[in-house]
Amino acid sequence: MISVSEALDLVKTHTSKLAPIKIPLGDSYGSFLAAAILAPISLPSFRQSAMDGYAFRSGSGSTLEVIGECKAGDAIDYELQQNQAVRIFTGARVPLSADTVVIQEHVEVEGTNITIQQMPEKSANVREIGEQITAGEQVLQAGSRINEAIIGFLASFGISEVLVFNKPKITLIVTGNELQEVGKPLQPGAIYESNAIMLSAALKSRGFEKVRILNVKDDLEATKEAISEGLNSDLLLISGGISVGDYDFVKEGLLANDVEEIFYKVNQKPGKPLWFGKRSHTLVFALPGNPASTLTCFLIYALSALKIMSGNPDYDLNFQKGTLKHRTYNRFGKTVFMFGTEENGELEVFEKQASSMLISYALGNALLLIPDEREVLEAGEIVQFLPINRN
Repeated sequence: MISVSEALDLVKTHTSKLAPIKIPLGDSYGSFLAAAILAPISLPSFRQSAMDGYAFRSGSGSTLEVIGECKAGDAIDYELQQNQAVRIFTGARVPLSADTVVIQEHVEVEGTNITIQQMPEKSANVREIGEQITAGEQVLQAGSRINEAIIGFLASFGISEVLVFNKPKITLIVTGNELQEVGKPLQPGAIYESNAIMLSAALKSRGFEKVRILNVKDDLEATKEAISEGLNSDLLLISGGISVGDYDFVKEGLLANDVEEIFYKVNQKPGKPLWFGKRSHTLVFALPGNPASTLTCFLIYALSALKIMSGNPDYDLNFQKGTLKHRTYNRFGKTVFMFGTEENGELEVFEKQASSMLISYALGNALLLIPDEREVLEAGEIVQFLPINRN
């Protein structure tokens, strides 16, 4: 049995980024860039008017003859003389012979002439070529997470595809004879299956959409077959069947499929019987079947691996520090993850902490880490916690 820190180090050591792939820009939200992006053109790529008004040559008088009009999208270029101007609109191309735009609120119009009532400074209201970005300049570094603003920004360069780290394909195997589908009357001795829908929601909320679910009875051959199928994915998650009961066949099924065991059992509560291994490029996490154990192991270990695989540079756990409100006990000699709430840096631990209970997870917003060497933590002590349920 290994420590939490040793288990985390092994997960990081054996996890690699997936191969980069080019995808359409419109499909790239939430992906991470696999290479830096250089500006293919300057922005703006031509001199633009920043306001609706009139373009003219600085040094002209206050009364100007309007000889034409420039609206957004026009390619025409007027040759302006002193004391001439063109009507111009926001985003339109400023004539090469003009260097200043006076806003329409500062002029008086008389037929084909205007009188400037408030003379602007030279170059006012003109966006110069490259004012935002110059062609060849690095605009985004590798590892950047693509959001809606970045999509719009890249589209303004005419970029239609981006090179990103591929997102992993995930198979989720849920084991157990006692599991029953929700939406039907509960049969004697059965429990409603909750881990698959819970983990699917956890994955999809973090942008991992390629999830396949397999339900397997407690049968060795069926378990072997499901694992064999699941190993075609980049990451295989298995819920339940990894303990040492007479009907726990997952470990045997993994070894039968030549999956290398990297570690089995972590000195933690909940989630002690966590199994981690790999075969070729596929990572495997066999999670304990109790719901709170399942979710804890997913958040602490599997999610970090998924972030690394998808190129997310922020894959380390985002533990924060807070102050305990009440005395807290650790009677297990293990690293204990406790559910509670955090408000203004103060942490309150829930009474109900069983690995089979999700109520504390559902109501809490903090997962506290209590070190294995600490038996009693007094009120006012500083402890680490992982923010949860805050999306």
